Amino acid sequence: MTDPFIVDFTVFVLAVFVGYFVVWSVTPALHTPLMSVTNAISGIIVVGALIAVGAGLGGAEAAPDAARAMPISRVLGIAALGLASVNIFGGFIVTQRMLQMFKKKK
Repeated sequence: MTDPFIVDFTVFVLAVFVGYFVVWSVTPALHTPLMSVTNAISGIIVVGALIAVGAGLGGAEAAPDAARAMPISRVLGIAALGLASVNIFGGFIVTQRMLQMFKKKK
């Protein structure tokens, strides 16, 4: 049986290669729609990060010791939430600037 880490790592490496070649083969005219798609993907990451951050909070299973120990999933969820938020807001700013280039000047 194959180690699940090896399978997950292989999928990750393949996704990096495919993503790299897909993004670099996009024509400049499609950069704005591509930015909108990456903002949508970052929105999905934010939802997953919020789930990871909130994992184990509240409920009957919450123990007093749980408040002191921060699991790695919560730390990674907070990091993903911050990075995805920067990506979303930065993407909107870049998209807005690109759309301003197509407006007629007065």
